[in-house]
Amino acid sequence: MSDRHVTTDASWVPAACTLPTAEQPLRLAEFDQFFRDAVRGVERLSARHLRLQLDGAQLVEETARDLTARESSCCSFFAFDIARPGPQSLTLDVRVAATHVDVLEALAERATSVRVQR
Repeated sequence: MSDRHVTTDASWVPAACTLPTAEQPLRLAEFDQFFRDAVRGVERLSARHLRLQLDGAQLVEETARDLTARESSCCSFFAFDIARPGPQSLTLDVRVAATHVDVLEALAERATSVRVQR
């Protein structure tokens, strides 16, 4: 991952997140860096389902698995699924219950806006 500047605006962090407040800016920075370095496309499959097309590198997959595992531990309303549909392609599906559609929308907007800043 690169060392480009990351933003730490926590405006999209849901109240249901149990990550300690002091750690939230660091996690946001991790997500921003991941979105910037690894995301190649953002596709909204439904109101409750987001698909991120990722760089297919092994390091990206390892980072995605680590980051989503840690995020699942504090934001249990997220369901993450990482798949490798082809040798050079990787997807990250993010699903939420209807009660957290706004959080998914914010995540999609964040991924899109950070990607554009590259």
